[in-house]
Amino acid sequence: MIKKINDFLAGIPMTIVGGVFLIISLVLSLTGNKIPVDPAWVSVMICGIPLMYLSIWRIIYNHGISKISSALLISIAMIAAIAIGDLFAAGEVAFIMAIGAILEEKTTERAKKGLKKLISLTPKQGRRILNGKEEMIAAEEIRKNDILRVLPGETIPIDGDIIEGTTSVDQSIMTGESLPVDKNLGDRVFCGTINCFGTIDIRATKLGEDSSLQKLIRMVEEAENKKAPMARIADKAASWLVPVALLIAIVAFVMTKDIVRAVTVLVVFCPCALVLATPTAIMAAIGQATKHGVIIKSGEALERMGQVDTVAFDKTGTLTNGNLVVKDIDPFENNIDKELLLRLTASIESYSEHPLAKAITAYAKEENVERFEVEDFHMFPGKGISAVVCGQRLFCGNAAYLKEQGIEMKGSAEQILEKFRNEGKAVVLIATIEKLLGVVTLSDTLRDTSANMVERLRKTGTHAVLLTGDHKQTAEYFAKQVGITDVHAGLLPEQKVAEIVTLQEAGKVVCMIGDGVNDAPALKTADVSVAMGAMGSDIAVEAADIALMSDDIAKIPYLKRLSNACVKTIKFSISLSLFINFVAITR
Repeated sequence: MIKKINDFLAGIPMTIVGGVFLIISLVLSLTGNKIPVDPAWVSVMICGIPLMYLSIWRIIYNHGISKISSALLISIAMIAAIAIGDLFAAGEVAFIMAIGAILEEKTTERAKKGLKKLISLTPKQGRRILNGKEEMIAAEEIRKNDILRVLPGETIPIDGDIIEGTTSVDQSIMTGESLPVDKNLGDRVFCGTINCFGTIDIRATKLGEDSSLQKLIRMVEEAENKKAPMARIADKAASWLVPVALLIAIVAFVMTKDIVRAVTVLVVFCPCALVLATPTAIMAAIGQATKHGVIIKSGEALERMGQVDTVAFDKTGTLTNGNLVVKDIDPFENNIDKELLLRLTASIESYSEHPLAKAITAYAKEENVERFEVEDFHMFPGKGISAVVCGQRLFCGNAAYLKEQGIEMKGSAEQILEKFRNEGKAVVLIATIEKLLGVVTLSDTLRDTSANMVERLRKTGTHAVLLTGDHKQTAEYFAKQVGITDVHAGLLPEQKVAEIVTLQEAGKVVCMIGDGVNDAPALKTADVSVAMGAMGSDIAVEAADIALMSDDIAKIPYLKRLSNACVKTIKFSISLSLFINFVAITR
């Protein structure tokens, strides 16, 4: 009840009412008119109650020196002004504090929709196989060791192991990998991931709160609750300003025996500039950043950004563009050139819905390569495809699939494939029944500004770390391209969080930069976080402190410079105001 009243009084409408009555009081005072009740009392009640509530709350719940705040000093000054009958001064300091609080609130509002969206990803039902029959049941009714069938395009309802079928699974929600992962008998699948192609039967192993998706949700919640608030510049200044002001007021009273002079010291020493300097400087910085396509959600994040000494990057969609493109077309037979190999591959892949197939088909279209007629198309989820093209059966897929068809890999072919894998490229092999024809590789592409951005960070003494769910070879290849030597690959969301906590325990101030749902816990755990706003998931954007709306990662060094400039402005404003106050009380 008390909190509701406090929130109502601290809102913008009531603060405006308080300001209006303060102006009326000033006008009456200047014109020499008097009424039975000074209108400043309304300002004192409206703006003073939230002020008192805040100062008492901090005394009770804050620890150590943080119990002393600017709200406490202004509360003391307000009470002292009321005691000597100067209601306008009491209302004025309370009103200024209320304005500062509103400005700060407007810059610290955080979106809470992200967690709700994450929870909405939880599957609501599953298809259970019982006594040879299928039945749709609610996810809560699924029990351990139940057999569940998942059709192509469906979300996997629980963590489990595949006992029948093969497929490819989009598990970007868990690992951030840009490609679906091939899954075979015995492989594990995760709750919330999407079955792309084949029908599979899985045995439930982890349910409800134990599932991977629920753990992801809990990590986001826990990171939000555990994240320690930053000691703001204004709070640090207030922690020593309050006792100094009280001491000077007491000395003034002892020396002059004049209570009015002592109260005047308190009122003059009220940190009005302290209250207003921080939010005004931050609002100016946030406005400047917005012009550059950078959305900063809180003043705390802006202040913290300047302290960052370690930046942890996700790979896919952050350092890279997150789009697969054809990189190599390498024939293994002398009678086949690159154009023919691409034409054959694009013809058969045009019937597939796999992301690799779509990228190859799109590339062939850009190159104006015409496709052959295709007959008798077959798809083998998690393996590859086959069809008849120009009268001969062709196979496209991974090395394991071709070996199943009895197609041998020669020594030179194995070396070429190993080279491509070390470069982090996805490999599509093309073969007839008798021999291997060639290979088409695809890869994500590095952002043009990534390498320069990492170098600029290094020059400021900032350490760069790569945290990714992608394979080690892929991660190391791209890390080498941008100049990052500290690489951690194959990470699940909880492992990314663990890496950030390890850095923090080593005394590092960490900024996490990511774009996917799987990055949300790490974004919440980091001291400050940045999401790619254009390509990034809504959940990642809402979990982060800062969003790059143009996905221009080159803005990271700019953010550090902006933060440093903002902090310098705040410190200068506070120092100047205290100097003026000190001069005023000596007169």
